[in-house]
Amino acid sequence: MEGIGRDLCIAVRTLLRKPAFSFVAVLTLALGISSAVALLLGAIGIYGVISYMVSQRTREIGVRMALGAPTSSVLRMVAHQGLVLAGIGLVVGLIGAYAMSTVMESLLVGVDAHDALTYGTVTVILGLTAGLASILPARRAVRIDPVEALRAE
Repeated sequence: MEGIGRDLCIAVRTLLRKPAFSFVAVLTLALGISSAVALLLGAIGIYGVISYMVSQRTREIGVRMALGAPTSSVLRMVAHQGLVLAGIGLVVGLIGAYAMSTVMESLLVGVDAHDALTYGTVTVILGLTAGLASILPARRAVRIDPVEALRAE
């Protein structure tokens, strides 16, 4: 980890020595870091919502497991609910991004405001992140001991 931090400092210093590119490079780096933080916060939010849903449905999941439901069925049920929520969010986000792109078109340099590759890439990255954030609580749900789930309240 120390080597990465040192390399990053050297890269930033090198960029700052080039006056023509320094502002744009530092701004791009800041936007990239902000985007990564936003993606991480979104994944944590999805994970939190699905985890809360699993904790609220512990008794139901325990009954299903006690009655012999296969773990794949419970896993699919929990993951499906998270992915449906993520899908709704992606559709609403795409509509909002498309609507706002006409307003922000003057700020975009070298990229079309309605670039299908950009929309597709962002959608795939966010979808995969949401899928991973939904799968983790779903895997925890199938490990619930039916006896403990029925006993808990």
